[in-house]
Amino acid sequence: MLRLFAFLLLLLASPGVFAQEEGPRGIHATEAVVTDSALVPHARPSLIAGELKTQRFVILHTAKAAGAAKALAGQIEGVRDAFGAMLGRDWPGTTEIRLGVGRQEFEALALPGGKPPGWAVALAYPGHQIILLDALSLNDAEGPTTLRHELAHVALGQLANGWPRWFQEGVAQNLTDERFSVAHYSALFRAVTQERVFHFEDLSDDWPDVPADVEIAYAQSAAFVAFLTGKHGSRAMGQLVDGVRAGEPFEQAFGKAFHSSLLLEEQDWREGLAARYGWLPLTTSSALLWLTASVLCVAAFVRRMRQKAARMTELAAEDAAEDAALRLLAAARAAGPVAVDGTEPLSPALPWPEWPGATTPAPPTPSAPSQPEALEGAPEALESGAGLPEDAEAEDEEPESSSGEYELDGEASSGRPPKPTLH
Repeated sequence: MLRLFAFLLLLLASPGVFAQEEGPRGIHATEAVVTDSALVPHARPSLIAGELKTQRFVILHTAKAAGAAKALAGQIEGVRDAFGAMLGRDWPGTTEIRLGVGRQEFEALALPGGKPPGWAVALAYPGHQIILLDALSLNDAEGPTTLRHELAHVALGQLANGWPRWFQEGVAQNLTDERFSVAHYSALFRAVTQERVFHFEDLSDDWPDVPADVEIAYAQSAAFVAFLTGKHGSRAMGQLVDGVRAGEPFEQAFGKAFHSSLLLEEQDWREGLAARYGWLPLTTSSALLWLTASVLCVAAFVRRMRQKAARMTELAAEDAAEDAALRLLAAARAAGPVAVDGTEPLSPALPWPEWPGATTPAPPTPSAPSQPEALEGAPEALESGAGLPEDAEAEDEEPESSSGEYELDGEASSGRPPKPTLH
């Protein structure tokens, strides 16, 4: 699933991004080939501490690379058998592999005049059937692939001379299964959609200078060789090897082996590129469903996290507003009572004023009878009228004002305003 997601990112990248690539990726950035047959191998380097022999290989190694040499000796013959199954032929002679550990030992094992580039960890001398390896590279994920790639160059160099560059690289990548990588598919997808597929006659001797075009050249070479092998089989490939070995030009040997010309085979290959590397296989592939589902899940997760962050920010703002309101309320309460409408603070509470002219009742005199004794003779006194002062009877009658209305003496004498009356 991670590879599919990475593949989608590659496809969605713009052409400008691809044009800024630093150069070939994978083993193409770590392997090199020296085709100068004028190099003469000197005596065995003094750094060599031992050797291991198999049926068709001899492995020379330093003291530090003894363990790597032993592991390689148990695998190398099976790798060579796979080459013969594809090419239909096995190269003659014994191939020498030199193993060292580290940059210093790697360069010390090189042929005189054939020093490896500073970026290479593997070097092939096809004319001398020698492969130089840094043993540390065999522990990397692409280490075995790098070794098989170098063996492919040695095989073609020993089988014949005059191979076009695209054929050498195409065979090497098919023997190492590099053509199944996501990088190769994305390079061909880019070449098809942008109409940047090269003609193979332009890739016979020279290789593109632009890094992005180098990736396309590698990818289309591997795809075309796979197309020829699948269409004509290993038998036709063997006939092609025999013709070139006999000294025939490549295109002539190609026509005899495949009963077709290079131009016609290239046209046939180009016609199917859109169906294999365009948008159509992406839209009809079942992997697209999982790819789309993965992208949607990631998008939903990102959206959910954004919503959650926005909600947390909103809650934090609400909490801050509530804290500020509480602080203001506490400050107002400390300053004094607050009016209901919140306009101005009220003045402190004052006692309720008394009516004007109101008198405070005098305390009872010692000679006055107590309240219970006064109440005992109240009924008889009320009936006869005895015991009441003369003024009491007058008080029972409400005085009549000059207007013919009655008013209370208390109100008149005390200066209270008269009560309103109804007319």
